[in-house]
Amino acid sequence: MNIKKNVLFTFFLSILFTLLIACHSKVYASLYLNNLNFDVQINADASMNVTEIWDIDIEETNTLFKTFKTDKTKYSGIKDVTVTDITSSNEIAFNKIDKLMYHFTKNCYYGLINDDGNFEIAWGVGLDNSEATKKYLIQYKVENAIAKYNDYAELYWQFVGSDFEIDSSKITGKIRLPEKASTTENIKVWGHTEGLNGTIYATSNDTIEFEINKFNSGRFVEVRSLFPSDMINYSSRIFNENRLESVIEEETVWANEANARRLRRQKIAKIATGVAGVIYAFVSGTFLKKAYNGIKKAKEINPYKQTENVEYFREIPRNNATPSQAISVFNKSVSEFSSKDIGRIFSAVLLDLSLKKCIEFEISPENKKEVIIKIIKRIQDNLEWSEKYILDFIVGIAKDKDEITVKELKKYMKKHATKVAKIKENIEKANKKEIIENKLYDETRESEKDKYAGASYGYTIFMLIILIFGTVFVSALVSGRVILYGIIASIVTATINIIVTKHVTKKLQPFTDEGLNESAKWEGLKKFMVSFSMLDKREIPELELWEHYLVYATAFGVADKVLKQLKIVYKDVYENMNNYGYMYLMMNTDFSSSFSNAISSSVASSYTSTLSSGSGSGGGFSGGGGGGRRRPEAVAEDSHK
Repeated sequence: MNIKKNVLFTFFLSILFTLLIACHSKVYASLYLNNLNFDVQINADASMNVTEIWDIDIEETNTLFKTFKTDKTKYSGIKDVTVTDITSSNEIAFNKIDKLMYHFTKNCYYGLINDDGNFEIAWGVGLDNSEATKKYLIQYKVENAIAKYNDYAELYWQFVGSDFEIDSSKITGKIRLPEKASTTENIKVWGHTEGLNGTIYATSNDTIEFEINKFNSGRFVEVRSLFPSDMINYSSRIFNENRLESVIEEETVWANEANARRLRRQKIAKIATGVAGVIYAFVSGTFLKKAYNGIKKAKEINPYKQTENVEYFREIPRNNATPSQAISVFNKSVSEFSSKDIGRIFSAVLLDLSLKKCIEFEISPENKKEVIIKIIKRIQDNLEWSEKYILDFIVGIAKDKDEITVKELKKYMKKHATKVAKIKENIEKANKKEIIENKLYDETRESEKDKYAGASYGYTIFMLIILIFGTVFVSALVSGRVILYGIIASIVTATINIIVTKHVTKKLQPFTDEGLNESAKWEGLKKFMVSFSMLDKREIPELELWEHYLVYATAFGVADKVLKQLKIVYKDVYENMNNYGYMYLMMNTDFSSSFSNAISSSVASSYTSTLSSGSGSGGGFSGGGGGGRRRPEAVAEDSHK
C-alpha cells in the first residue's frame, strides 16, 4: 500500500529530525568553530595584547574576517596585527596586504579600517570549492583599552559581539594582569552573555579565566573587571573618581535582572518539560494502546491458509484461468499491474487467443523477421473480459482488414498511449472481478484489511507529526536528555505499533484458501517450467501441452528459458513442428524477442509516456544550471561596549 510506504518514510524522517534536535548536534554549515580561545595580556600602559586561536571547520569559503566597532571613548586603536596558520607543525605566517579586498588572496591578510569605518582583520583561506579543519592564530594590540580610576582600573571588553555569525562549541579565555594583586579579593570580575551558560573567575592573583559552552551566533560575550589602579602607569582614559561602588550598583541591578530572567526561564522550562512529558506520554501511550488493540484483534482473526503443499506442478491450475489472473494469484495481489506485468499479459493473451482460434500468427513472406497477426474471429463469447479487451483492441486497430503486423501494432501503441493506459485500467478491473467470482479472493476481507491498515498508518502519521512539532516547540526550553528519552520512548512504541499492524494486516490478507492453494500451484508450475530439463524424462509432458505452458511462461517472463530447454529436450523433433502453431515460430525464429519482448516493452513505454505526460502541469524550463551562491564570508564582529 502507498500509505504504508508514506508512513515508513515519515517515520524514519521524524527519527532523524527529532534526534538532531534532541542531541543538539552540530550541524555543519559553511563555518563552525570547535573552539575560540582568547589569550590577553594587559599592559601597564593600558594597552592589551590579544591572541585569538580559531579552531574552525570551513566549507566552501574564500575569506574569514573579524571587525571591531570604532569608538574612541573605549579604545584608541588597533595595531600590530598578524595572522598565522597553525594547523600543522609547519606554521604559515600570512603576508600582510595594505588594501581592502572582498574576496581575499590565500595566505594573505590585512588589518585596516573598512568602508563602514570599523577596524577589520581579514584573511584568505582559499577553500572556495573544498572543506577542511583549520587553526588560525590572530594577534593584535588594542591601545588604551583600560580606563584608570582613583580606586580601580577597569577592563570592559566585548570579545564576541552580537553580529558574530559563527556558532562555536566552546569559547575560552585567559586574561593576565600587568602584575600580581595582593589577593584575589582585589580583583573583581563579571561576565555578560546571553543564556547564562558560562563561568568567569580570578584563578590567581594576576589571572582571570572564562568559558562559554555551546555558543550560538547572534549572542555576545563580554568581560568586565576591576583591579588595583596602581597596576596601570599611563592611560589616555583617566577619571578622577572612584569606580567600585557605581560598578557594583550597576552589576547588582543587572545581576538581579539576570536572576529574574533565570527564574522565569526555569519556570518556563519546568512547564515546557511538563508539556514535553505530556506529548511523549500521549504519543507513546497512543501507540501502545493501538498495539494492544491490534494484538487483541489478531487473536480474533481466523486467517485464510494454504492447505496444499506443492513443489512442482505439471498442469494449468484452472481451465478458465487467464494470464492476468495467473500473475495476480501468483503475486497474491489484485492491485495495479506494473508496466512490465501489463506488457507480459498483453503478449501472453495474444498467444492464448491463438490457441483459442481467434487469431493466427505467420511469418511475412517478404520479411522473415516480420510476424503477421491474422484475425480469425472478431467476436468470441467464451473469453474472459480481461482477454476480450485485448481482442477488441486488435480488431479495432485492424478495422476492416483481417490482419495486422507486429510492427503496425507497436507503432499504433506508441501513437495512442491513452488508449493503451485505458486497456490496462479495464484489464485490472475485469481481472479483480474474475478472481473474486472464482472465489479466490475475499472482497469483504480486503475492505477490512484496508480499513484497519489505513486507520493505523494514518494515525501513526498523525502522531509523528505531533511528535515532530511538539519537539520543535519545546526543544529550546527542555534539556536534550529529556527530549532524547521522550523521543526514544515514542519511537520504540511506534515501532511496536507498526510491527503489530503489519502482523494484523498479514492475518487479514484477503486471498482465500482456494486462492492461496492456486497461488502455490502457479508457483509450482513456474518452477517446473524453468527446470523441467533436469527432471526425469518420464515426468516431462507431451510436446502439445507446451503450447499452453508457453502462454503462462510468457506471463511470468520465463519464456526464453523454457524455449532453450525445449530445443534441448525435443531436439529430434523441433525442426518439424509446423503443426504446433506459434510454438514453431518461437523456437525457429526470433519470434520470442521480436514479438513477446517487443510488445512487452512497447506497452511498458506507452504506459510510461502516458503517466509522465499527464501527471503534472509541466513546463519547458529545465531548472538546472550553475549556481548563484557567492562564497560566504564568516562575519565575526567583536564590538567593544
